Amino acid sequence: MHSSYTVSGRIIDLHQQEIFEGTVHVTNGRISEIVREATSSTSYILPGFVDAHVHVESSMLVPSEFARLAAPHGTVATVSDPHEIGNVLGIAGVEYMIENGNKVPFKFYFGAPSCVPATPFETAGAEITATDIETLFQRDEIKYLAEMMNWPGVLHRDPVVMEKIELAKKYGKAVDGHAPGLRGEQAALYASAGITTDHECFTAEEALDKLAVGMKILIREGSAAKNFEALIPLLASHPDSIMFCSDDKHPDNLVEGHLNLLVKRALAKGHDLFHVLRAACLNPVEHYKLEVGLLRENDPADFIVVNNLDDFSIEATYINGELVAEKGKSKTAFTPSEEINNFNTEPKTPEQFQLFADNASKIRVIEAFDGQLITHQVWAEPKMEDGYIVSDVAQDVLKITVVNRYANAEPAVAFIKNVGINRGAIASSVGHDSHNIIAVGVDDKSIARAVNLIISAKGGVAAVDGDQEQLLPLPVAGIMSAADGYEVAQAYSAIDHMSKEMGSQLASPFMTLSFMALLVIPSLKLSDKGLFNGDDFKFVPVAE
Repeated sequence: MHSSYTVSGRIIDLHQQEIFEGTVHVTNGRISEIVREATSSTSYILPGFVDAHVHVESSMLVPSEFARLAAPHGTVATVSDPHEIGNVLGIAGVEYMIENGNKVPFKFYFGAPSCVPATPFETAGAEITATDIETLFQRDEIKYLAEMMNWPGVLHRDPVVMEKIELAKKYGKAVDGHAPGLRGEQAALYASAGITTDHECFTAEEALDKLAVGMKILIREGSAAKNFEALIPLLASHPDSIMFCSDDKHPDNLVEGHLNLLVKRALAKGHDLFHVLRAACLNPVEHYKLEVGLLRENDPADFIVVNNLDDFSIEATYINGELVAEKGKSKTAFTPSEEINNFNTEPKTPEQFQLFADNASKIRVIEAFDGQLITHQVWAEPKMEDGYIVSDVAQDVLKITVVNRYANAEPAVAFIKNVGINRGAIASSVGHDSHNIIAVGVDDKSIARAVNLIISAKGGVAAVDGDQEQLLPLPVAGIMSAADGYEVAQAYSAIDHMSKEMGSQLASPFMTLSFMALLVIPSLKLSDKGLFNGDDFKFVPVAE
C-alpha cells in the first residue's frame, strides 16, 4: 500500500526533549528509522495533534468529512464522545460513527456514552444501557467511558452510574469526567470514583483542585466554550497533566483552524515548546492508550511538518505513512455517506408558541453568556399583549422554545436574554444533549416558520427574517450533513452571518443556542418538558 520514502528536517523528539537535524524513514506506514544527519530542510517534523475531547457531531459533519477539514491543520486523531448521535439513535448511532470514520485515513477513537439520555428531564431518542456499554467496550475503537455528566450520581454513588464506571475499570478503559464547578471535597469525591479527566473548568482555581486529586485537565477552546485564557497558565506547572481539546467545533471554525491555533497561542505566550507539544500530542496518546505514533522508530508514521516555530504553518500531515494533507489542502477525496435519522414530529402553528399568564408580575429569564455554556437566572417584568407574555425586543428578552422532535407534543416556552436578534427567529435541531428543536424569536409566526423549516428537512439550522429564509439541512440524525465539509462550512457561515444581520452580537449564535437545552450545565435551561433549574435539578415556572 505504501512505498518507502523519507522526510528530512529538524526533528522534535518529545521523549528526549531535544531538536536535531535528521531524516525520518517510512516503510509500509511505519517509521523504520530515524537518522541524525545534516539536512538542507529548515522545516520541523513533529508528532501530529490529538484533540483530547471532541463531539464530532458538533461540526455538523460526519466523521469522514470532519477528518478532511481537520487533517490540514495537523490533527491526526481525535478522542471523540459520540453521545450526541447516541442520544438520537442509541448504540446504532455510535456504530455509524465508527464505520463512517473508518472510511478515511484518520484516527478516530470513540468513547462509550455514559449518559444517554443525559437526564430524565427531557425527551431523547434512545437509551444506552450498561449492557450496551459492555458491548461497545469489546470494540477496539472504543477507548474510554465517555464523559460522566451525571456528577450528582457520582457523588452519591448511584448504582447505575457506578456499574458503568466499574465496567470501564474491568476493561481497562479510562473514565472521562464532566464536573463543572466542583471544588475541594466534592472534586476529591468525584475523582475517587475512578474519574480521570475534566474539560469543564472555568477557572484555574477549580482546575487546581482537580489536579490535586489526580485528575487530568483538558483545556477547552471550542466554538462556544472558551477556557484557554483562564487555564493555560497551568501548563507551566503541570505539563504532564494537561491536554488540549475543542469539545464542540462548528464547521466554519474548523476550516479556519483546530488545535494548531492553541499550540500557536500557547507558544506566543512564552510556554515551553515541549510542554505545549506534550499537551497537544503526547498526553492524550498515553492517557487513552491510542495507537497513534509519536515519532519514534517502529511507531505508526503519524507526524506533521511545520514551516517554523513562530508561524507554525502546517506544511504536511501524514497518517499511517499516508500524506493526507499538504499546504492547507486535504488530499482525501469526498466520499458519499449514508443518512440515518430519528425524526418524527408534525408542523407547528404560531398559536402553539403562545404563553398565557394574565396575572404574571415577573418572569424567569435565561441569561446566556457569549463563549460559555453556563447561564444565569434573572428576573424581568413581562411584556403583555391580551393576557399573553410576548418577546420584549427593547429589553432583549426574547421567547425561546424547545420542541420535541421524537413525537408530537406541545412546545415548551420560556424567555432568554443576550441572543440579541431584533427581528425574525433562528432555530436548530442541534440541541445538546437530546437534540430536540430549539428556537428563539421576536414573534410566534417567525418562530413557527423557523421550527417548521427544520421539521420539513428532518433536521437542520434555520433563520427566518420576514420573507428571507435560510436553511442548512442536517439529515444525518438531525445533527449532521453528509455533504462536502467545505460546502457545509460555507452554508453555515452564510446562516451565521444572517443571524448577526438580524442583530445578534454573539460570536456563535447557533452554538450558544444549542446549549440552552443542556440541562447538566447550570443554571437555568429549557427542555422540551419545561424550564429547568440546573442547580437544584428541578423544573420551575416561567411566570410568578
